[in-house]
Amino acid sequence: MTINRQWLLAARPAGMIGPQNFEYAESPIPTLSAGEVLVKNLFLSFDPTQRNWMVDRPGYLPPVGMGETMRAGSVGQVVDSQHDDFAVGELVQTTGGWQDYAVVAPGQGPMGLTKLPAGVSPEMMLSILGITGLTAYFGLLDIGLPKAGETVLVSGAAGATGSIVGQIAKLKGCRVVGIAGGPEKCRWLKEQAGFDAVIDYKNADVNAQIALHCPEKWDVFFDNVGGDILEAALNHLNLHSRIVMCGGISGYNATDPVPGPANLMNLITNRGRMQGFIILDYLPRAMEAIHELMAWVAAGDIIYQVDLKEGFENIPSTLQRLYTGQNVGKQLLKIANPV
Repeated sequence: MTINRQWLLAARPAGMIGPQNFEYAESPIPTLSAGEVLVKNLFLSFDPTQRNWMVDRPGYLPPVGMGETMRAGSVGQVVDSQHDDFAVGELVQTTGGWQDYAVVAPGQGPMGLTKLPAGVSPEMMLSILGITGLTAYFGLLDIGLPKAGETVLVSGAAGATGSIVGQIAKLKGCRVVGIAGGPEKCRWLKEQAGFDAVIDYKNADVNAQIALHCPEKWDVFFDNVGGDILEAALNHLNLHSRIVMCGGISGYNATDPVPGPANLMNLITNRGRMQGFIILDYLPRAMEAIHELMAWVAAGDIIYQVDLKEGFENIPSTLQRLYTGQNVGKQLLKIANPV
């Protein structure tokens, strides 16, 4: 193969993203300079924050430029190397983007270049041991500071991050209440992931259900959704509660600015704390989380779901699944097999 297939950003999103925002292109496979590695992407990661990278505004990473390859995390295989630490054939994790081949210089880019630990599959590396698991681990434990006996409320609970958050909270001795969409996702959280209670936001009054399932209110709220669900949660916070602001997917595709909660003053009354975080700040501590997550998975204390699709041509439509609620667990796409 001598062609590098790519999906480029063709139009900045206005409302729901879709295939119209991207353009297929082909280019020669790039060549290497000293210290660089050529990676053939095998699996691509799909994350809600990718919608934010497409918008032309300042953020924790520069926006993807018009006509540039869409940014995405990936696991791939080294097919050529001008770096002594990386050999042809090794599996690596990086930010390879929506393309077949990426040139990566170790130590550069949002994720750098990391070898997969022995015995770890690409699917595992991009889900429970990747950004998803690290976000759950550090967001809950470093920002949420859960204590045994407390109640932890999780929105987007059936998602890749939320489901891990709830299970870690259970391991720390907390009571866990999840908010998810649809009976199938709610059933999985209760019967498989071990949540104490689950609220189906599509078929129930969230405010009333939080009151029912959190009779002593909540101490930690891990929020992946924002919007009306955040406002409902703010009606039921305990003294000295902590809100972990991980995401606001409910408003990512809004065409008009999303109004903030009308009851933020409840934080003052209850001396609560609301804090956002970016997982990139914690990457120097990644192995701390990876070792503990691997042990929990091996012991059967944490389970996780991967929603795996296939086909390079399906890249744009696979991203859209995140915002329509079609995905179950971590959304991945396989585009090639290792050599």
